Amino acid sequence: MPELPEVEITRQGFAAALEGATLRELRLGKPLRWPLGIEPAALRGARIGAASRRGKYIWLPLDRPAPQGGLLLHLGMSGSLAFTPEPQALGPHQHLAIDTSQGCLTLTDPRRFGAAVWSAALDQEPARNLLAGLGAEPFDPAFDAAALHRGLQGRRVPIKQALLAGDVVVGAGNIYACEALWQAGIHPATPASRIGPKRCARLLAAVRAVLQDALAVGGSTLRDFSSSLGAIGRYQSLVAVYGREGQPCPRCRTAVRRIVQGQRSTFFCPRCQKP
Repeated sequence: MPELPEVEITRQGFAAALEGATLRELRLGKPLRWPLGIEPAALRGARIGAASRRGKYIWLPLDRPAPQGGLLLHLGMSGSLAFTPEPQALGPHQHLAIDTSQGCLTLTDPRRFGAAVWSAALDQEPARNLLAGLGAEPFDPAFDAAALHRGLQGRRVPIKQALLAGDVVVGAGNIYACEALWQAGIHPATPASRIGPKRCARLLAAVRAVLQDALAVGGSTLRDFSSSLGAIGRYQSLVAVYGREGQPCPRCRTAVRRIVQGQRSTFFCPRCQKP
């Protein structure tokens, strides 16, 4: 499943190339999770603005002469966006193509859990509802260890699951949550409310470090992720614990263990990571 680093790498791959382009045609394939919410013909002639990201959503603003607003894009569980110089024919798993004066952006999603939704603004429906439950951006300077500590108070769920929920801080998907908890020395089953201020500071620093490392190497490609320019991620080759059950912890050489939390595999070092 594409997580924050993969979505951000995808955005970076096409944002500059499309900014200022004129939308010539928006073509639809098989329906995705939600309807587009506007007639594609209404968007012809729109000027594309600077693409931004919120959590795992990409916002593609469109300016007049088409209706003011934009497209909110989500890659779902197996989706990807590809940017090409020329328009591409829609295959059986390609559900959206945005043909512009500066290239074509195509959404491919074999499982069809992705989305492309029109919204008049990010603070209006349906975008407002889709983004409402998202936590802070991990690199937001206003989000500090104290804010993380406040967000975890009263939560009895394990800290790993609190990170995956994404309503306190976004971005720590399964692979990145495992790695951040290892870096911070925190056992993944520790109740979130037991993570005190000092450990919150270590955890936030670890989340940021892990995500920054992932961004630097193009994210993770465990199955089929590739950026909008076709590059695969390399973070999976740098992991300390994820997917390494039975192998030695890089820090203490104890065998890495695997447990299941919320139907997701969690990897950790039983010696380095304390409850």
